[in-house]
Amino acid sequence: MSALIARQAPSAAERLADLAVQALIDEADLSPKPGLVDRRGNGAHDDLHLGLMHASAQSLWPAFAAMAEAARLEGRVSQPLRENLGQLGREGEAQMLRVTNGVNTHRGAIWALGLLSASAMLKPGAAAGEIALTAAALARLEDPAAPHNPDSHGARVCRRYGVLGAREQAQHGFPAVIEHGLPQLNASRRAGAGEQNARLDALLAIMSTLTDTCVLHRAGLEGLTRMQAGARAVLAAGGAASLAGRRQLRLLDRDMLALNASPGGAADLLAATLFLDRLAPHAPAPTGSN
Repeated sequence: MSALIARQAPSAAERLADLAVQALIDEADLSPKPGLVDRRGNGAHDDLHLGLMHASAQSLWPAFAAMAEAARLEGRVSQPLRENLGQLGREGEAQMLRVTNGVNTHRGAIWALGLLSASAMLKPGAAAGEIALTAAALARLEDPAAPHNPDSHGARVCRRYGVLGAREQAQHGFPAVIEHGLPQLNASRRAGAGEQNARLDALLAIMSTLTDTCVLHRAGLEGLTRMQAGARAVLAAGGAASLAGRRQLRLLDRDMLALNASPGGAADLLAATLFLDRLAPHAPAPTGSN
């Protein structure tokens, strides 16, 4: 008998959880991100840092694996699956908050990546758009056990400004990801921008159109307008790979810090973009941020 014991290959659910956690880590590590935690520092946050973001992401692995496995067992979009995903997501959030001592690091990402992990299990080998539409079908189903908190930051922002939040982004099939993030990621790669710059460009493409409730909560309409205009200015100047684009990116970062604004909604959707990109047949292996 060989002295080496073969390790059991990970299940499909475990592989999807690996991809989801890696997407969160890659998003956190990406630098320089305007107003967000990255390798340079804490951005506009005084309660977050890169190590905490990594610990939070890793704490969510069991939840993502369980959501994907629940989808495998159910085999289709259904009300029971939607309710199961909601419960598993709340359990994942509770674990995240234990690890972070109550700091909300990835609440929005649990919703987005949990839905997409389950949908990827239901649609193995499908294109990103089809996976996103499956996630939308799940998101449109009601979860009677979901807590109703009209005083949450997101709920108050949506009421005050009459905008759609993370829930509606999912219910519409993640248009910020499918129409902006992924196309820009691939366009920048084709232009030779390099992987990190391509990911920054994808983030900026999302920021350029997204009604980011995190920014609205912290900086109001002025912050949102300056975020969107600043992101468009970076891309118009040539993107993160160009000297002119980097100048515009520094200006956007200064703006976000001065306004104490952090585009956390865009960051969650960048993680969703990277997750779906990893599922594509042409995508690189999920081994870090290279």
